[in-house]
Amino acid sequence: MKQAHTVSVLILIVMVGMIEWLGTDASARRDILEPEQKAQLAKVDRVLVEVVAITDQGPVEPGPLQDVVVKRLKEAGYQVVTDPAQPSDVVFKVKCEQRKVWEGTTTMGSDADLPDSPSRVWKGPACQLLYLLGGKKMGWQKEVRTEFPDSIQAAVSAKAADPGQYALARLKERLEQYDFPVLVTADWGQEDRLLKMLSDPSATSGRRVQIVIALGDLFSAKAVPQLIKELKGSDLEVAKAAAVALGNIGNKDSIPALVGAMQSGKPELQAAAAKGLGVLGSLHSDFSVITPLIEALKIDDVGVKTEVVLALGKLPDKRSYEPLFALSKSILKMHSAEPDPKQKKLKDAVNYTLKQIDTWEYIQ
Repeated sequence: MKQAHTVSVLILIVMVGMIEWLGTDASARRDILEPEQKAQLAKVDRVLVEVVAITDQGPVEPGPLQDVVVKRLKEAGYQVVTDPAQPSDVVFKVKCEQRKVWEGTTTMGSDADLPDSPSRVWKGPACQLLYLLGGKKMGWQKEVRTEFPDSIQAAVSAKAADPGQYALARLKERLEQYDFPVLVTADWGQEDRLLKMLSDPSATSGRRVQIVIALGDLFSAKAVPQLIKELKGSDLEVAKAAAVALGNIGNKDSIPALVGAMQSGKPELQAAAAKGLGVLGSLHSDFSVITPLIEALKIDDVGVKTEVVLALGKLPDKRSYEPLFALSKSILKMHSAEPDPKQKKLKDAVNYTLKQIDTWEYIQ
């Protein structure tokens, strides 16, 4: 009976690990592409752009919208054409509508959780973005929407004469803001192009964060030196993203840099570094991360402490038990009619990690 229970626990641990590592939408989608398709996408350089604009009065000239799409893709270094007679490696299609026509749910069978995934419930102004490889849709589809669902009411409030043109103008602004060039480049697996964009001095902080996240999702070993540099850089948001990305990529050589960031960075960076260390330590069964993680339990910031505790739960070790048990008792002494959500999250993390250690000891 004990043996059967042990096997069940092991299976559960393995399943949780697989869900955590393979759960990203980008990496999971790329896994279903054929090797030939991946190779073709990795070499994409010439992009044919096709843009359609539709108001309640019917199709209208898409020129302003097309200009934005062309400009944005050129930011990523692509050669962009708009004449179908010209040779191209892929077709990038954008359809912008004053009143979106429902085209079914996502390929997952329901609306995805991401804010830029196609929504079956949105009937207001929207642009849908996708691409074709060899004339075939490849499953990548994004949607940007206006902040308002009713273009007629919005036009009245803005004192705009034409609701359709007003809706398209707002969608144009959304396309100017939404970093689809980074997202589609990541989907095509072009890490060299992403690294070049990351090094561009004119890149905004928001774009650099998006690129770092994409490189992490691609498990880009080639990006590790640059990400370690970003981890030590002055942009806190980029550094936080780099810490998590380094954990996702799984290069063991990143451990010293992450330990350094956890020990001396700002609290937000310390938390992200702890998260990255937990993943790396678990992946490589590297128990050298346990000592600095236990030491980091002394950090006062609750957010940092929570991530450290969760990291220890990814690599159960009996050395963690006593300091975690002491932390658990100190949390229990805190009485409040309305518990602090951060303290509750820390309490839950401690309970989870203690159970992980107990379980691990039991199955040894």
